[in-house]
Amino acid sequence: MGRAFEFRKGRKMKRWSAMAKAFTRIGKDIVMAVKEGGPNPEANSRLRAVMQNAKSANMPKENVERAIKKATDKDTANYKEQLFEGYAPHGIALLIETATDNNNRTVANIRSYFNKCNGTLGTQGSVEFMFDHTCNFRIPNNGIDIEEMELEFIDFGAEEIFADEDGILIYAPFGSFGAIQKELESRGIEILSSGFERIPQITKKLTEAEMADVEKLIEKIEEDDDVMNVYHTMEEE
Repeated sequence: MGRAFEFRKGRKMKRWSAMAKAFTRIGKDIVMAVKEGGPNPEANSRLRAVMQNAKSANMPKENVERAIKKATDKDTANYKEQLFEGYAPHGIALLIETATDNNNRTVANIRSYFNKCNGTLGTQGSVEFMFDHTCNFRIPNNGIDIEEMELEFIDFGAEEIFADEDGILIYAPFGSFGAIQKELESRGIEILSSGFERIPQITKKLTEAEMADVEKLIEKIEEDDDVMNVYHTMEEE
C-alpha cells in the first residue's frame, strides 16, 4: 500500500469524529459552493460533491436544503478560504485550512493558539511544500476489480486505489478532482463522498510526551469554528 493508505489509516479515528463539527464544516462548504456556482447541483459540480458528503455524514436532508436556501440570500456572508502554516513544538510542521467570514478574528485566534502552546506561526509557503495536495473519492465496493480500475483511472490522474471496510478509495493530485468526478458519474458509479487532503511527504517520530505537546496545540486549533482541517508531519501510530 502507498502513502495515501497509511495516511488514511492513521487519521481514521482521530479527526471529524464530532457530528456537530462535521455539520458546521459541511454548512460552510455549501455556502461557498452556492456562492461560487449557484444553487442547482446539476449545474454545480462542487455543490454536488458537498451534498454527497452531507449524505455520507448523515446530515438531515432538511438541513442541507436549508443551508442551500440560506446561501442564496445575498445578505449571507461568504466564507473565504485561508491557509495557515507554522510549527508545533519539537519541529512538527502544521498546515491549517480555515474558512472564515472575519479574517482578522481568525488570524488573531490562530496566532494565540501557537503562542500559548510554544508553537511558531510561519509565513506563507513556509511548510506547505512539505505536503502533497490530494483529492479523494469513496465509492461502494460492489465487486470492482481494483487493479483493473487503477489501470483505467490512471488516465484521469488516479495515483492510488485501495479498499477498506467502508468501500473503495481513489486518491489523485488536487487538480484531477474534476476529471475523476466526471468519469465516475459518466460510468454511473455512485460517489459516497469526496474531498481534499494534504499528505505529509515525510513524518517525524516523537516520544509519548512530545506527542502530547503537539496534540495539545492541534486540539486547541481544531476547536476553533473557523478551522476546517489540520495536517501535520508527526508520525501517527
